[in-house]
Amino acid sequence: MAPSLSIRRLVKRFGTHVAVDGVDLELAPGEFFCLLGPSGCGKSTLLRMIAGFETPSEGSISVNGTDVTGLPPHRRPVNMMFQSYALFPHMSVAANIAYGLKGRADAMARVDELLRLVRLEGFGGRRPDTLSGGQRQRVALARAIAREPGLLLLDEPLGALDRGLREETQGELRALQKRLGTSFIVVTHDPEEAMMLADRIGVMERGRLAQIGPPTELYRRPASRYVAGLLGDVNLIPGRLGAKGVDGIREVASANGALKAQDGAADLTEGAEVVIAVRPENLTFGETGLSATVEGETFLGDRVRRLLRLADGTTLRASSSPGSGPERGAATHIGFAPADAIILPA
Repeated sequence: MAPSLSIRRLVKRFGTHVAVDGVDLELAPGEFFCLLGPSGCGKSTLLRMIAGFETPSEGSISVNGTDVTGLPPHRRPVNMMFQSYALFPHMSVAANIAYGLKGRADAMARVDELLRLVRLEGFGGRRPDTLSGGQRQRVALARAIAREPGLLLLDEPLGALDRGLREETQGELRALQKRLGTSFIVVTHDPEEAMMLADRIGVMERGRLAQIGPPTELYRRPASRYVAGLLGDVNLIPGRLGAKGVDGIREVASANGALKAQDGAADLTEGAEVVIAVRPENLTFGETGLSATVEGETFLGDRVRRLLRLADGTTLRASSSPGSGPERGAATHIGFAPADAIILPA
């Protein structure tokens, strides 16, 4: 089967500014893909080029095997749902959903089907301003999938929702996408949202895709400090790279002693300046390891986050369940399994 989306060397310039810089990307049919990155990294510009609202400076875009690079938005088998939802306030819910179905004899039957699909039966006669944020989001989603696009693009679709509703709607969106079997691309700046929704995540940095992979791979084996920090809280321990070890484990000489971690970059040579990246939940307390002092602790409900200071002044954050671990001011030792940490360029 042809990829649902194939992008080759896509570039977008605005004057001298390069917003998207040589992006290559392929999506499998039925894949849920997230573009993750901070504001200004190029993710929304990339989405708008796929939709046809921006013209590429270079490169090509194919959807379901057809080159759509030069086609206007209405001639692409693509639809886009905006962060604002862009519902017509003077129209009913049903009329909003039916807007793209003009001329179809089965338009109202299709609207009824979509209302059931997004769990809004009985809401067809309501106006958008009488609905909750989550309900308006589902109306916009129903309208976006009404014409059964081969590819659905969603720009920060849950950004307007409060935290509780956002988490609930994430699960609904994921389940709906799997039922439809349509390829989705969601743009988000929220790493938790990306990891919750996506089959794969593409992390954008300065107009380029810094790394693409499943959420677990990006979280556990980031390719750079940028990716590691974007996917969640991470400790960085500086040092110099030692000789190659066994099974991808290498030694790093740090100011606090010799440490071992996974080799995350094949082109790093012995003696190079590196950092060991280790997540707070992978640090463990014990009687051996790095000497540390507990300088602070924060209760976060299901876990306690502790701030630790090593002998050389390096600060680390450790996360553990409530009721375990040393108290504030205590001297302790901290360690980690080599398989739970990764060596990255400094």
